Amino acid sequence: MRSNTMVGFGNNRSSVGFYIANRPDLEGYRDLKQLRNLSPGDIDQIVKETGNHWRKIFNVSAKFMFQLLSESSNKESLPNTWQEYRDSVLFQNHSPVSLLFSPPRTDQNQMIHIVAGKTYATELGLTDLIWIDEEFAISENRRLIVCPYLDYRQLSNAKITRLVELVLPQLNKSAL
Repeated sequence: MRSNTMVGFGNNRSSVGFYIANRPDLEGYRDLKQLRNLSPGDIDQIVKETGNHWRKIFNVSAKFMFQLLSESSNKESLPNTWQEYRDSVLFQNHSPVSLLFSPPRTDQNQMIHIVAGKTYATELGLTDLIWIDEEFAISENRRLIVCPYLDYRQLSNAKITRLVELVLPQLNKSAL
């Protein structure tokens, strides 16, 4: 039986959830069993202790959310750059996005669920996916999108733009 608890970084009021198969291999994160708001400086500390892999995940997440928010109607309080967004908003208490290590619970809330990586989507046994192309799939009735992994080479700037184009219509159905 699956747990109803979301596990990862962020808060339970997020409008967007990124789901990834791994988590930082650090004390305090390895056995995390709930959502945890990051604080200013946590991202820097995680990157410092784990390296380039997590820097890429945080940067790609920040680039995506910054572009998404820039193109949405809710951009009044948006920082000037994606780097400022990463450092002052991403996965913190007031963030509209969470990074989740638990499987998607699409029946639990109105979040838009983004599964990072085709391999992870296959491992999760996701059904009713419509593959738009080799890298992106959607399940409209579950508000779920599969995209490439959160890495510069896999989810390039052009693919971030593509993902924003897929998410924006879903956001227009709910508030961000």
